[in-house]
Amino acid sequence: MEKLVIIPTFNEKENIEKIIDTVICLQLNYHILIIDDNSPDGTAEIIKSILFKYPGQLFLEQRTGKLGLGTAYIYGFKWAIEKGYQFIFEMDADFSHNPTDLERLYLACKNGSDLAIGSRYIKGGEIVNWPSNRILLSKGASLYTRLITWMPIKDPTAGFVCYKKVVLETIRLDAIAFVGYAFQIEMKFATWKLGFKIQEVPITFIDREYGNSKMNKGIIKEGILGVINLRCQSIFKNYRRKLTLANNII
Repeated sequence: MEKLVIIPTFNEKENIEKIIDTVICLQLNYHILIIDDNSPDGTAEIIKSILFKYPGQLFLEQRTGKLGLGTAYIYGFKWAIEKGYQFIFEMDADFSHNPTDLERLYLACKNGSDLAIGSRYIKGGEIVNWPSNRILLSKGASLYTRLITWMPIKDPTAGFVCYKKVVLETIRLDAIAFVGYAFQIEMKFATWKLGFKIQEVPITFIDREYGNSKMNKGIIKEGILGVINLRCQSIFKNYRRKLTLANNII
């Protein structure tokens, strides 16, 4: 078992079967873990109905409620580590991330990087079909994050990434505080602070065709305040020790 794609879901009935079929039909030995937060639209039931098609490749974990993107990924990371996967991916269910780009992220890690980021904001990256106000918000958040944290990543809020297992084993996952918008930032910040090699890979991000965005004011607020909190912790506290204490790395 080498490559696991983690896809959190909440009300993705229009997309879920198609994204699963597309990833597995790449025939590049990707396994998929769906973590569904009790979607009222029946997303989990759709997944259950197709588990028989992909035995040993498709897995479903159901949670009792909408517990947040960050906690879903932390759950998935722990599951992946326990099962022995070497490369662990984050990907959305709505085709905003092109499944064919999984292999480019994988090869970046296979060839020496510890974290590969599907980046919209480096040369060759782009966004398709987003309204101008959403692009402005995303670019502004990325610039704000870089200015506050000094993190040398052009797309710190990106949600299409590949981690080597060693990164997720080293980070004290229970110390990751944020669950929404800021989760992606904190994971990259932790990876950077621990000295792992990070590479950005240009992608084309395409806005979802079906279903609704999960962005809301609470998520944006968490991002704004969370970035400041990360910076303060890194200045006034031993943030590196906080991240690794459970694993006795330092």
